[in-house]
Amino acid sequence: MKKFAKMLMAIILSLAVCTGVLGCAHIKTSKHNYTIESDTNDISFYTPSPTTEPYPILRDKKVRNIIFCIGDGMGLGQIALARMTAAGPGGTLYMERMPVVGLFWTYSADSLVTDSAAAGTALASGVKTNNGMIGMTADGTKYQTILEAAQARGMATGLVVTSTISHATPAVFASHVTSREMQDKIAEQLIANKVNVLFGGGQEYFLPKSSSKSKRNDEVNLIERAKEAGYLYIRTEKELKTAQHTHILGLFQSGPLTTVAPEPSLAELTTKAIEILNHKGENRGFFMMVEGSQIDWACHDNDAARTIRLTLLFDQAVKAAIDFALKDGHTLVIVTADHETGGLTIKGGSLNGDELDVNWSTGGHSAMPVPI
Repeated sequence: MKKFAKMLMAIILSLAVCTGVLGCAHIKTSKHNYTIESDTNDISFYTPSPTTEPYPILRDKKVRNIIFCIGDGMGLGQIALARMTAAGPGGTLYMERMPVVGLFWTYSADSLVTDSAAAGTALASGVKTNNGMIGMTADGTKYQTILEAAQARGMATGLVVTSTISHATPAVFASHVTSREMQDKIAEQLIANKVNVLFGGGQEYFLPKSSSKSKRNDEVNLIERAKEAGYLYIRTEKELKTAQHTHILGLFQSGPLTTVAPEPSLAELTTKAIEILNHKGENRGFFMMVEGSQIDWACHDNDAARTIRLTLLFDQAVKAAIDFALKDGHTLVIVTADHETGGLTIKGGSLNGDELDVNWSTGGHSAMPVPI
């Protein structure tokens, strides 16, 4: 584990150089060609942390498991906005109670402002690459990811997201392609690489071209291929609750997740993935990545209400990871972002968290540092 721990530390250190009015909304994210509707005012699901005390550092415990939590597009502004709304300016999110905190820059090999593919590649492998590239440097050299290093050690592995499972961030941990747009090829590599748990959306990249809901360019039925490779395939919250298998493919929507019931929440998916991986990796440990994928999309739309809701949903998943880590005593939890989206700042508002005056400087990503 010492060599593996050194690789993780090298990746973390490389991050320093690698990488309005709240209301209901009808979201159209042209970048992703998805329409997602939800009651963006409803954050009643969230209970703020009862204390602002930092979590303890278990210095005398050997690390066996790693849970890597990524809030896509989540900068300091997004965290502050969610905290002020849900817990007040003096409160705290669960992720804000992490005992070790830092900042890192996110620029890619070819741009001051990164995309998720290049930033994710830095997070997963510790190397810079051009925007859009997955799991390789700008010259096409493929680099081992931390997930692949974990597999080489016999550890169980998992990816849990609210986007399609073949989207840029999950892709960088278990695939290597020249473009993030190659989601059909990415999906094939995720299955071929035998990641133990794959939870998210994206049935459309697993179904053959002849299917009305397919976005593949061939007749490959990747769901059937996954079953032949030993995967249990599930699609509903009910199936999730009873699922027990060494390899599980959970695709809960044709496209990205809706993030509303009856679909399982990101926290529920995280808890189940931990259960499966902890059992599978009982002797060797596990590595899993959890992404709050759609924080980024809400910020692209400069939608403050939806940004708050999605950040709080992500924070619930972080809490699930931390709760397990504290009980287990051998689990490292890392919380970070791949980049900031929207140039979000809070210009003012009341001390009780109401009537916050939110300002967006862009509809794209920014070059601002993000927390770890």
